[in-house]
Amino acid sequence: MTEGDEKKRLILIVEDDPKSMILVEEILRAHGFATIGATNGRDAVEMARKAMPDLILMDIQLPEMNGLEATRILKADPLTSGIPVLAMTAYAMVGDEERALEAGCNGYISKPIDLKGFILKVQELLSS
Repeated sequence: MTEGDEKKRLILIVEDDPKSMILVEEILRAHGFATIGATNGRDAVEMARKAMPDLILMDIQLPEMNGLEATRILKADPLTSGIPVLAMTAYAMVGDEERALEAGCNGYISKPIDLKGFILKVQELLSS
């Protein structure tokens, strides 16, 4: 993937914590990605259907609809089922990764994020 390709990639960040949202946006934009954001699961589903992002970064603990339920809805919809979803959570508990993968997430990372590992995972999901 060339740098020009990365600049065209749109990533939907679903995060209810404003500081975390800004941090992830800044990291991704510094690596040449375009970003849009949603602060709850319901908005994430609606925004994904409208914007058709190349990747969704989905926080698990969200108001109104949690990230796993939003992922299940997106993966059941033929329009959005092909969009990779990377689950992110600050509350890494035993079984969280398995639940995220069962819900349809294509990967899982815990917060605080490791910058190098995070970008590598994003690039891996975008190239698959």
